[in-house]
Amino acid sequence: MIKGIHHISMKCGGEEELARVKEFYLDILGLSVCREWPEGIMIDTGNGLIEIFCNGEGERQRGAIRHMALLTDQVDELCTQIKQAGYEVFAEPKDTVINSSPPYPIRVAFCVGPLGEEIELFCERG
Repeated sequence: MIKGIHHISMKCGGEEELARVKEFYLDILGLSVCREWPEGIMIDTGNGLIEIFCNGEGERQRGAIRHMALLTDQVDELCTQIKQAGYEVFAEPKDTVINSSPPYPIRVAFCVGPLGEEIELFCERG
């Protein structure tokens, strides 16, 4: 039986990209390392992991997964930090309501991470 999402996996092309990954996820977003090994790292998001392998040389292609969403109550603050670090925020923070039953009020923003990954900063509004 499925208990949840364990991890999302990405690849980077070596030590230089891995250093940018660590700066982005650890320093800017404030996440922590769960474990490291010579070919990779697992970063703890609080309720799942981001796994990054350091052997991803070659062309990146966008697949079926459009983005990952990270749950936060500090969408605006994180966007400021992300922009100050030189990363693109391509959808500024905004409040919206998902037209579901019951309605689902949220605050969201989208940015591009160090490997070209799209990240949604997602805040549930009570």
